Amino acid sequence: MNLKTIGMDLAKNVIQVHGADGKGNTVLRKQLKRAQVLPFFVNLVPCQVGMEACGSAHFWARKLVAMGHTVQLIPPQYVKPFVKRNKNDAADAEAICEAVVRPNMPGVPIKTVEQQAILSVHRARQGFVKARTAQANQIRGLLAEYGLVIPVGIRHIPSCVALIVDDEENELPMSFRHLLQTLVEHFKALDAQVGKLELEIKCWHRDCAASTQLATVPGVGPITASALVASIGDARNFKNGRQMAAWMGLVPRQHSTGGKTVLQGISKRGDSYLRTLLIHGARAVIRVSEHKIGADPWLKTLVARRNKNIAAVALANKNVRVIWSMLTHERDYVPNYAHA
Repeated sequence: MNLKTIGMDLAKNVIQVHGADGKGNTVLRKQLKRAQVLPFFVNLVPCQVGMEACGSAHFWARKLVAMGHTVQLIPPQYVKPFVKRNKNDAADAEAICEAVVRPNMPGVPIKTVEQQAILSVHRARQGFVKARTAQANQIRGLLAEYGLVIPVGIRHIPSCVALIVDDEENELPMSFRHLLQTLVEHFKALDAQVGKLELEIKCWHRDCAASTQLATVPGVGPITASALVASIGDARNFKNGRQMAAWMGLVPRQHSTGGKTVLQGISKRGDSYLRTLLIHGARAVIRVSEHKIGADPWLKTLVARRNKNIAAVALANKNVRVIWSMLTHERDYVPNYAHA
């Protein structure tokens, strides 16, 4: 069997495999159980394997690379145009097999076990932050029904609720006071989990040289730096800083035709978590620069002529390009750097 290219449609228990020879002719269609995948590939001559970047894709990619195969992870939206007629596992595997041989098909870097581990901590922290915010909003909403308002900021929740519960003049029923105490305890538990995971991220950040190096960029802290290092991996996979910014969705969308260039808002493609961290960090830099004497003149000029939201996105875009240069050329951050 002259196998050159294989497309894998991943699933939890059943994996569909489609193989083609050097001319693109179909030579293999097979459905494998999960336990049959590794024994099947270990007996094959090393070939090019494509799969969608979805759940368990990095796990299977690491296993197949260790066997000598060349693996490429493809974003699912780039595979969809190759699906013919109706969608099923066999058609998806065939589409992946066709997509992986395209010379300009963008791929997703295969993550190591360590990268996946720290990104799992980030995802868990993000979930606890959302739950904490939801709990705080619920407490505020319930108190608003009784005409009680808590100042802005989650740090005010425990202290203000304690004062409200102890206040005997607000005419709150005893059952509602007990409910508030239960909700505040839940809020404190969520807040403690967020703090615990942030401590784990900071410990990983201190032990990673690349992460500590990125944290010297204004607007990039330990959480952002660790998430960037774990998500990007090898920055040399990107041709330049603009390509990495486009990968994060920080560049304008185009709707050009007839030689007329039309730029719209940012594309918002890629990882929304990284983009959120970078833009929030840029907002903090803009807020500090308003009262800072030696602030970046480029940023001051930008804020003076454009909206702060636009300036924050522009600064985040600039920071991504700086980060690409630092990771690629292994340089330290230099404020107001200029080419000779």
